[in-house]
Amino acid sequence: MLTALNNDLKPFEDLITKFSREELKPHVEVRDRYPFGDLDDDVIEAGFRKIYDLGFLGIMLPEKYAGIGQGISAMCMMLGHVAEVDASYSLIIFTSAMSQQVILNADADEIAEKIYPKAKDAKEYLVAFPSFTDPGESKELPTASFSGKDYTLTGKLDYLVLGSFSKWAVIPARVAGRQGYSFFLADLNGKGVTKSDPIFSLGLHACPIIDISLSSVSARIIGEEGKGERYFETASKIMHAAAAAINAGIMRGSLKEAVEYTKEREQGGRPVINWSEVRMLLANMAIKSKAAELCVTQTCKAIDENLKDWGRTSIASTLHVHDLACEVVTDGVQLLGGNGYMKDYGQEKRYRDARQVMALLGLAPLKKLALIKEIAG
Repeated sequence: MLTALNNDLKPFEDLITKFSREELKPHVEVRDRYPFGDLDDDVIEAGFRKIYDLGFLGIMLPEKYAGIGQGISAMCMMLGHVAEVDASYSLIIFTSAMSQQVILNADADEIAEKIYPKAKDAKEYLVAFPSFTDPGESKELPTASFSGKDYTLTGKLDYLVLGSFSKWAVIPARVAGRQGYSFFLADLNGKGVTKSDPIFSLGLHACPIIDISLSSVSARIIGEEGKGERYFETASKIMHAAAAAINAGIMRGSLKEAVEYTKEREQGGRPVINWSEVRMLLANMAIKSKAAELCVTQTCKAIDENLKDWGRTSIASTLHVHDLACEVVTDGVQLLGGNGYMKDYGQEKRYRDARQVMALLGLAPLKKLALIKEIAG
């Protein structure tokens, strides 16, 4: 639907569709095996390298920083197609983009130039970020202390996405004696950083998440002290649309698998898709999936055209898409019967992934309360 509004996205769509079909689909089950099996670093890193080589990690990054320089429409189109096959890799792209948006919003040109044009591989280019957290809602953040030229960070940060693979991380921390919080760039391979094992999460298993402990870790401030909330809010209003695109992609994948399965599965001497009850469930899934695509498309248009209240539109439509996604993946499991709960099929994974995606950029209930607070003034 996004390519219908912008024909320039068609080459990207063809490339990402081919990548998802040929590179991601054959290994979905292997990548999702953790924690019930070993985390296959080689398979996961191979995926990282491929999306880095194709330029997907820098799709919204300006060309002067070795990016592609596209907007949110290209990002959402890409995330949707990837999530249709494996939402874990959508989280990788999402996290990379969220880090970039914070750095760009802070006008931290020196940091952007330090990372992106000089990156030798995906590990140096990918920047870890606590993508499931709104730092302003966190009671505990690391503490930053100024030490002459730079800062040092001490404390713990939970649920750092890509923390076990990336060289760099954008870390929210509070400067002693100052209001609010700030963002800092830290080297995760540097002295004083302790990493946990990958955390067992509900879904998105191919994108490892860890906790880290910091002990006087050297870091560079991103932007100004105490302005972290402003940088995060500006970035999150745009990236909420990207989160919605991930769940819209999961919904399309769930619908496709349900249709294919019900065509092949027979009961009472005929394919179950010919049963009226099954057709009604499929119709409801299709309606909700199309509604989600429309929400993402219109949100991208509002952002690209800088329409009035586009930030509020982005958050509201994303919350609606998340609710629709949870309903669709539930029906997707039901339509496969007992097989819907088996790892041999993709529906139980989509069920888990959709609920994990809901938590991107903070818990959904808190986002709803924040939205009505803004509306009510």
